[in-house]
Amino acid sequence: MFPLNPLFPPLLKDGCSRISSAVLSHTTPQFPFIHGSLLDLTKCLSSLVSVQGCVTEIYKSLFKGKFDNVGAMCCKAFSAIDAKCWPQMFPLNLLFPPLLKYECSRIAVASTHK
Repeated sequence: MFPLNPLFPPLLKDGCSRISSAVLSHTTPQFPFIHGSLLDLTKCLSSLVSVQGCVTEIYKSLFKGKFDNVGAMCCKAFSAIDAKCWPQMFPLNLLFPPLLKYECSRIAVASTHK
């Protein structure tokens, strides 16, 4: 979990500092600022939303760890996304986008040889 979750180290550090200071009051945890905005994320997702069911296909593959349900049109839409969008779209699993891009390249090659 530690290498895949960019929010974990700052939250752990914050939590440990509160324990070591022996302050036992209830406070709201402060989350680190995540670069980007909702507008940026909307722009990043726009190509995926244009292909019916693509967002669902990608998130199913993210949670199942299998890429067999991602179609060729969805792969084409995903490949059009700028790599700068990936950390905003998949902040908890930065390894997923390169894996999906690789699998999509294989899907594209397989669909041209049919």
